[in-house]
Amino acid sequence: MTLLQDGILAFFSAVGMTTVVWLLSGALLHAGRPTVPGLLLVLPLKGEALAMENDVRELRRVQGRLPGAKIVLADCGMTEDARELAAYLAEREKNAELVDAKTFQVK
Repeated sequence: MTLLQDGILAFFSAVGMTTVVWLLSGALLHAGRPTVPGLLLVLPLKGEALAMENDVRELRRVQGRLPGAKIVLADCGMTEDARELAAYLAEREKNAELVDAKTFQVK
């Protein structure tokens, strides 16, 4: 019986130490996560832009992995309804902007 208790105690000690090392290394490695200032994720939109909401959702997911990145919705000839939706999405999203593709310049 003592052998079984010692085995269980050793198992939980190993699992506990592994958990502590895992958490500490994760905290240290993710603490220095670099930001990417000035990175633009440009989505050119034309016509009715039927997949705009899905594309913006995908860019938002990518933006989550690239801290400091900005989403740019470029109007390349959208319809009025599509432009209104793009303006709404740009207003709703953090670090997003709607621009006219003809006047868009990278600074």
